[in-house]
Amino acid sequence: MTRAADTTVVILCGGRGTRLQGDGAALPKPLVEIGGRPIVWHVVMSYYASGFRNFLLLTGYLGDQIAEFVAEAGWPQGAHVEAIDTGIDTPTGGRVRAVADRLGGDPFCLTYADGLIDADLATLLEDHCASGAAATVTVVRPQLPFGVVRLSEDDLVEGFAEKPQSSEWVNGGFLFAGPELLAELEPDEALEGAPLEALTDAGTLRAARHEGFWACMDTYKEASMLNDLWESGEAPWRRW
Repeated sequence: MTRAADTTVVILCGGRGTRLQGDGAALPKPLVEIGGRPIVWHVVMSYYASGFRNFLLLTGYLGDQIAEFVAEAGWPQGAHVEAIDTGIDTPTGGRVRAVADRLGGDPFCLTYADGLIDADLATLLEDHCASGAAATVTVVRPQLPFGVVRLSEDDLVEGFAEKPQSSEWVNGGFLFAGPELLAELEPDEALEGAPLEALTDAGTLRAARHEGFWACMDTYKEASMLNDLWESGEAPWRRW
């Protein structure tokens, strides 16, 4: 049985975060703080709370700052966190391919440095391994950032709903995979394109539906929301 403590968590930390901070940001997006701690710290701690202990942070833009943070953060007992420079503009698939030799033939977790979830990540790993799928992507239904209008068939307004939950599922960014995914990766390709499409075509990509809390910090508004939740003491992702 695959144990969380023996499974490597790969965190993509190479993005520039221009939608959040604008062009020429002096701080890499993974180091933008939530409650006085970089968001990547919250991501690591979410996995740590589920029993994971081994973390590879794949850096790019201003990666030296992330490496410095990793070296000085004072991680909890048993946590092994390493920053690996995978190139400034390397696509996500290329970043993961660069550390394929560190992952071997074992299952691994793959996520982004800007997403938070309240799921038991160890249970998601166990379910993935039991499924026999090549990869499992956690899917969520985010809250829409705007209100919607309900219309009748003859275009009369029947009502309004303020920022409802989407009826569609989206990629939540928490993925569990193994060597089958690594075999599809190319240095110049994004993970989210041809590699996952190849597994889809092969019928080996599985979805795990998550109905609980999920948030992605793409904008200043989302960062403010996450900070407000943390300061209120009601941050759903805090399981430690």
